Amino acid sequence: MSETYKSSGVDILAGDKTVEKIKRFAKSTFNKNVLSDIGLFGGFYELDLTGYKNPVLVSSVDGVGTKLKIAFEMDKHDTIGQDLVNHCVNDIAVCGAEPLFFLDYYATGKLNPDKAAKVIEGFSIACRENRCALIGGETAEMPGFYSDEEYDISGTIVGIVDKSKIINGSSIQKGDLLIGVTSNGLHTNGYSLARKVLLEKYKLDQIFDEFGHSLGEQLLRIHKSYLQLIRTLKEKVEIKGLSHITGGGIVGNTKRIIPEGLSIHIHWGNWEMPAIFKLIMNTGKIDIEEMRNVFNLGIGLVVIVSPKQERLVFESIHEMREHALLIGEVV
Repeated sequence: MSETYKSSGVDILAGDKTVEKIKRFAKSTFNKNVLSDIGLFGGFYELDLTGYKNPVLVSSVDGVGTKLKIAFEMDKHDTIGQDLVNHCVNDIAVCGAEPLFFLDYYATGKLNPDKAAKVIEGFSIACRENRCALIGGETAEMPGFYSDEEYDISGTIVGIVDKSKIINGSSIQKGDLLIGVTSNGLHTNGYSLARKVLLEKYKLDQIFDEFGHSLGEQLLRIHKSYLQLIRTLKEKVEIKGLSHITGGGIVGNTKRIIPEGLSIHIHWGNWEMPAIFKLIMNTGKIDIEEMRNVFNLGIGLVVIVSPKQERLVFESIHEMREHALLIGEVV
């Protein structure tokens, strides 16, 4: 009997079924700028440059790391796609950009159309919430490379900003304030350390009073999108710099936008570390400096402004039902 593609582990029919399942999710994100349909060799997006004097495209690509392992063990796949889109959107939003469209990559050992559809549905939910289009992607079945029940995802976001409105930290000066906006947990970073520490002692279905739900649910909390907040702040405040707090922590990410010759001083005592981070630190007996280098510790976004803008920033953030804290200054 001759070998077939299916006998080697790749099921073309499963791929076709997956495409049919996800088409409606992608189409739900389309707007008048999207010219292509799912299934063509490329995604077509017609740029509307009305209101832009010198438009600049801004892009970013990322994954969600080993947070995927929690999704696998919980058998919950409808939120991980939202994590990825929001992470990517935040990365360009802190540059001042508006997201235009998103492209995804989904790879697995054995394609399960229902599971894949859950992940892509998550992409579509976050794309609609962030007002960007999911215009294409790639689904790859790779037997022998990934295990049958697991998958990997990555995503690329493309956005636009007028060159004169790029937020890059160039106007930051000594005395400017760092205002932190709270996160809702680990977001998508530090999971390798968190898993190593926590899962040696606790089960994902274990309920913790300080969370009000299971450890697994806490670890799968969706990475927040700060796009709408940033949109509001750009209208009301003179923002000097924005930092999305991901791998590397508050200092590691924020120093990327600080001009040469300046530094930042963080007032670590100005807020209480959320319960999930305390659990990680105490369970693993992790040094506080290591915690600061790995995790966001409750701050997902840093806004840098002059002292005269402080009150307006706090008022604007609170109006958006977010919580803000003065966490440091430029020195």
